[in-house]
Amino acid sequence: MTARIGIVDDHPAILLGTTAILNARDGLHVVATAPTVSELLSRGVGLDVVLLDLVLADGTTPAENVARLTASSIPVIAYTSGDRPQLVREASRAGAAGMVRKSELPEAIVEAVRTVLGGGVVASTDWASALDTDREFVNARLTGREAEVLGLYASGETAERVAALLFITKETVYDHIRRIRAKYAAAARPAPTKLDLYHRAVEDGIVPRGR
Repeated sequence: MTARIGIVDDHPAILLGTTAILNARDGLHVVATAPTVSELLSRGVGLDVVLLDLVLADGTTPAENVARLTASSIPVIAYTSGDRPQLVREASRAGAAGMVRKSELPEAIVEAVRTVLGGGVVASTDWASALDTDREFVNARLTGREAEVLGLYASGETAERVAALLFITKETVYDHIRRIRAKYAAAARPAPTKLDLYHRAVEDGIVPRGR
């Protein structure tokens, strides 16, 4: 059975080259390409997987595009240059099944497609590295004190203990936590529970993984 593949990219050379790579393999066939997700979906073609460029000229975001495709039960592979990890993280949170660089050898691109078609995740080194930390969020959104509070509180310390360690009041700790949660929510990364805060702190490199 031949897998039906879609590609969303607004660079004609990428579309032509990737189509040629995939169509040369047994069991794979690119049945639709488009510069936007809207145009791809408008074709009404059944698809088994989509390679999605994360930066498109129509201004749509990775989260929007991945959500639209996965809502149609189409698995998505982030197809990217890999130079903007924040876009990879956004695609991952929206449900992408992994990433592959456009600069990869043809065999790696084909393997990524076959992996996702088989129900797997393309857990490449690049993918893991992009998801491991988000220091940009920490540096841009959290104050130094907020990062300190988050690191201690998310590691399992009580508010009372955090207050004692940082020589502030318990009420101040709670104020910091409320602001931290609001900032994560504004970044579409809600953390309503302490466990959620732990996961965000691990994602952002504030707390070591596995603590």
